[in-house]
This record gives sequence, structure tokens and C-alpha cells, in this order.
Amino acid sequence: MRREGREWRTFVSTVRLDGNQYRVIRPEGPIVHASLREGRSEPRLSVDKAATMDLATAWWLAARSPHSLVYLPLRSSAFDCDRDEDGGLKLDLVLLHHSLRFPVSRWKAVRARLSHTEIRKETVYAQALPSLAREDYGARRHSDFRDHLRWAIASDTLFLIGSRRAYELDGDTMRELLEECPADLADYDKTYCCTEIHIGRWNRRDRDRRNSHARLHIDCCAVHWRRTDDDGRAGDATGRPLR
Repeated sequence: MRREGREWRTFVSTVRLDGNQYRVIRPEGPIVHASLREGRSEPRLSVDKAATMDLATAWWLAARSPHSLVYLPLRSSAFDCDRDEDGGLKLDLVLLHHSLRFPVSRWKAVRARLSHTEIRKETVYAQALPSLAREDYGARRHSDFRDHLRWAIASDTLFLIGSRRAYELDGDTMRELLEECPADLADYDKTYCCTEIHIGRWNRRDRDRRNSHARLHIDCCAVHWRRTDDDGRAGDATGRPLR
């Protein structure tokens, strides 16, 4: 699926709360098919082709936006294909850098103050999700590794919190969703295509009980996958783009 040159239209809001200022980026239009649930043990996300592109673009934007919260309002999704699989509450998704030191307990108040004040277009460039060297991935196994994606759930929202490197280390996961899953589903529409993002801090020598290891499981919904065009825009049952 083509991502280079894609434009992602966003609302950018600045919220002032208790003497602090927070910049929030969110898509201008709805993400029609992306259902995120808390699950019995770990969060689970179901996406179609269009939502896969939205997720990967948000991931890229979060990696390069250390002063912003990237907000995907997924609870309003019209589809809920994983409802019977794991159950649990429906969740929104927020991606942010740890350097913001954002207290997730403030999110409900920040979300309530969001406005449609500024529209921006973000253009995805080539190599937006670069491959890293083998030693970068191997560093995750070291006891002094600090670039984990931490997580929290508050105000019906899953927060993923990390450094630019933490997001880039899962760039391969996003590329797998964008490139390998479409090819697999094109060959056989009943293929089960999924991936996982490891969240929390864990290794053999050092378990972090305050931010325990878990996995964000991402499923590609084969039922609705073909209802989008090659650019990842939502379409009807015939594949025609929705207007």
C-alpha cells in the first residue's frame, strides 16, 4: 500500500489547563474501521486497510512530534469486529513522548477542551518508517535498555508513551501491516493477518511491576479489508471510495 506522499489532514488544538499548555493532533475525519478494546488481559485493535494507513501515519507523526499528543478517537468507530473475541471496554488511542511528562489523569479535561481551531496537512515522506540496524533491535535484550513503549489506560483511552527511538523500533511492525498484510490478503481473502507491539518494560533480569510487560495485538479485519481502495481510503462493498 502506498504511503509516500500521502496527505493526512489533522486538527491541531492547543489546550491550556492549570497553567500548562498541551498540543493535541488528531485526524480531521473519522477513522471508520478501527476498534480498540481493553481485552481480558491485553489490548486488542482491529483495523481495515484505511485504518491501517491512519495508524501508521499517526505512529510516524508521534515519533517526530515530541511536543504533541497524537490522538485517535477510536471509540466512535462504526465497526466492532473484535467485540466477541476478547470483550472489554472500547478505547481511544493516544501516542506521546515520555519527555512531555503528561499526567494521564488530565486527559479527560484536555479532551473536553479540544476545538477545531487549526487544520494542517501532514505529508508522509519516503523512508518515513526507516529500518534500523540489527544491533538496535538487539539492544532491547540488554538490562540497561530504556527505550520501552510504556502504557497506561485512563479515561477510556490507551496511552503509549516513549521516545522517538521507541516508536521507530516498531516501524517494522507498521510496515508489516502496510505491505505484507495487503499482499497476503490479496492472495487469499481468508488469511488471518496480525501483528503485535510489545509494550511495558520487561526483561529476564528486571521486571517493572509499575508498567508490566504486555502486547498490543493488531488484527487486520479480512471481512472489511477489501472495501477500501489502493490508497487506503474507505470504500463501500463494491470498493468505490466513500464520499
